[in-house]
Order: sequence, then C-alpha cells, then structure tokens
Amino acid sequence: MKAVVLDTDDQFHLADLPEPVPGPGEVAIAVAYAGIQYGDVLVRGGHFPIPRPFVPGFEAAGRIIAVGDGVDPGRVGQEVTALTSGGAYAEVVLASDVLTFEAAGLDPRTAAGFGWITPTAYDLVNTVGRVRSGESVLIHAAAGGVGSLAVQFAKAAGAGTTVGVVGNAGQTGYAAGFGFDRVLVSEEFPDALDDRRFDVILDPIGGPARLANLERLAPHGRLAVYGNIATFEPVQVSANDLLMDGKSLLTYNSNLLSQTHPERLADSARHALRLVADGQVRIDITAEYEAADLDTAVQRLADGAAHGKSVLRIA
Repeated sequence: MKAVVLDTDDQFHLADLPEPVPGPGEVAIAVAYAGIQYGDVLVRGGHFPIPRPFVPGFEAAGRIIAVGDGVDPGRVGQEVTALTSGGAYAEVVLASDVLTFEAAGLDPRTAAGFGWITPTAYDLVNTVGRVRSGESVLIHAAAGGVGSLAVQFAKAAGAGTTVGVVGNAGQTGYAAGFGFDRVLVSEEFPDALDDRRFDVILDPIGGPARLANLERLAPHGRLAVYGNIATFEPVQVSANDLLMDGKSLLTYNSNLLSQTHPERLADSARHALRLVADGQVRIDITAEYEAADLDTAVQRLADGAAHGKSVLRIA
C-alpha cells in the first residue's frame, strides 16, 4: 500500500509498505481522508519519542475492510471516523474498535475533520470547564479547529458571553462566524478586556498568556489547559493564590485519556458526533491536500497560518 512516512531527516516521504492486519480489538480501515492536526507538528518536531521511520496521521475516515479477534464482524463495510495512534496517512490504517465510530450520513471530509479536535472541544467545555448556563467563556486559538468547535459547544451548553482570541487580524472575521460575541487579536489580550473576568478559559497557548489567563478568571473560575503552542517553558502557579479565589487550573490530555480510559473518550466522541450529525455543530474543512503536499500543510499549521480544519486526501 501507499503511505506517507516521517523519516529521521524530519521530512515526509511517500513509500510502499505492507498492508497492516488487525489484531485483537482492532479494525482495518480503507482510508478516504485523514485529518491534519497539531500533533503532526509535535511529532515532526521530535516532541514525542516515536521511533522513525513512522507513518503519522491520527485521524481517519473511510470504510472498515477487516476486523480482529473480539470485534463484531458485522462492522465490516461500515463508513467510519476513527481516532488512531498513527498510521492514518496510508491507504489502510489500524484503529481501536472502541475509538472507531460509525459515520454514516457524514461526508468523508467532514468525518476526517471530526478527528481528535471535536471530542477535545466537547470535553473542554462539558467535562473539564463544566460550562454552565449564563457563564462567560474565553477561548484562545479561536480560529483553529478546537477553538471554532469549542464556542459552538459552549453555546449549546448555555454559555452567556463568549470571547475569542486569534493570532492575527486576518482571522477575526473567520472566528466571529462561529458565534463569538467578541474576537480579539492576541496582541490585544488582556488589555482590551479592561477588568472583565471569565468563568471558563480554554488555553492551548502557555507561557505568559497562561499567567494572564489565571488573572482573568472570575472567582470559582476554571482554566482548562490543553497545549503549549507558544512555549514549552513551565509556568509556576501558587496553589494558595488559587485557593483564595476558588480558582481551578485543570488539564486535558486526550491522547492519555485514549490509553487510560478509552471508553470515556469514546462516550464524549459519540455525544459530539451526534451534535455534528444533527447540524448543531459545524466542522469547517478549509483546506484539502494531496499526500505529496503534507509538509506544506503541517508547516502552515506550525506557522499559525491555517484556520479551521485541514484534511489529506488518501483515496
């Protein structure tokens, strides 16, 4: 089969590889489209200790063509979307049966775009941030895949005011189209907010922005941390200071959750998928790439030049 391989030179290469065979609890999927995500940036940059050569790709949409032991053989032929630990940038990928979801009725591009971002956004709003009716929400990286979905989930949960923060002025109009009441450019944060405080803040940025977010939490507010786009340098936080105002700093790691409690992630994914299928939440596919152009796609993501969701066409 054809596959994209990330080699020791930090470059993506097209290669011919043997077609994988599903093991116990796995399904084999003939991939139509694969989602491109920030994990590709991190893997290429060496932030995860994954032996190379490695077939990346963590989000697949296609059709189940075989199943391993312990999996219902009736799944063969299903149109699905799957969260994988790698391998989606290939004509056939293996995925856990638990994290492979029937996607009948969704076009394959949308199914690929569902990926990790949709259950992540759902969990950040509903499980980690626990957004309640009328609460105010601030969302960083508002023009990105998670940010554009998170505001929709927040509105569905009854949030009051929602404010987004984007990387540059060219992204403000795009983010506003998902329902934000106000959108700021990162250079305006936090000064443009005056004394405004928020009940829930979603932070994939890190560094000085993380400290500014803590300052902007209302009493009993929740800061949900799920990445470090700006810097991996640690941020020191005083638990005593948090305690005085009842503030909470919470983290979310969907990859870890998939390993420790995959059924929890699967439950959130199914809830999110229903909202997408019903048209209550929109996944915006803004770019489609061929396999030979994957490096360009990943670099645009690394540079902050992408918005919405990008996908790779396989079949």
